Amino acid sequence: MTLALLFPAIDPVALEIGPLTIRWYALAYVAGLLLGWLYLRYLARRLGGLLNPRQADDLLVWITLGVVLGGRIGHVLFYKPGYYIDHPVEIFYVWQGGMSFHGGLLGVTLALILFARRHKVSGFAAADLVTCSVPLGLMFGRLANFINGELFGRASTASWAIVFPRGGDIARHPSQLYEAALEGLLLFLLLFALSHATRLGEKPGRLAGVFGIGYGIARVVAELFREPDAHLGFIVGGITMGQILSLPMMLVGAWLILRAGERPSVPSRS
Repeated sequence: MTLALLFPAIDPVALEIGPLTIRWYALAYVAGLLLGWLYLRYLARRLGGLLNPRQADDLLVWITLGVVLGGRIGHVLFYKPGYYIDHPVEIFYVWQGGMSFHGGLLGVTLALILFARRHKVSGFAAADLVTCSVPLGLMFGRLANFINGELFGRASTASWAIVFPRGGDIARHPSQLYEAALEGLLLFLLLFALSHATRLGEKPGRLAGVFGIGYGIARVVAELFREPDAHLGFIVGGITMGQILSLPMMLVGAWLILRAGERPSVPSRS
């Protein structure tokens, strides 16, 4: 018999105050956004004041809307369109989980375009700042997936495999932790090193391009261990929806690196 670890009994509810229920899933989003905002402000100063403090604060609002709206709409359209056609009210039940990274990315892209036009700054430079900060949010989000016991991995005989409550009596890869490490910590450290030890940030768009390629590779690898969504399964052969959606990201990332222009002038401070 293969030994397996039991899933730790972590209550998905972090805090209850009367009728107010605060879940770890929500706290993960809040922590990711706040830490990402602080790092974005620091990086903007380090790269020569690409955004002034007020613009950085405003950008957080735009990005938050892009993440939440894009992530939820992407989940509805990419993963469960049939279900939500039959249950349209549940589209708004965001506390039940169900956010698509690729949908959130499209939402953030639109938010960046609108922000850049409003403030008359380089959208590519703003994208560099945002994508360098995004892995922090991804790491917290994947840890929240683990706490919720969702998006678990495929069957495994590894000594660190875990029996998840929603996954039957089969030991599985803790793929949420793999993704937290690959999409979150490792990608953050890579972008941190490139932005601090190289001159890559002087070419607006290149750091965002590295993020696109890096995330795409990390997601494709992680999907090899993650259980495909039950209602989708494998799309073609052994390829999952997450892998398919990651390929355009890598192509766009390569384009951003190739087209990167010179660094824009420093915006005036206000």
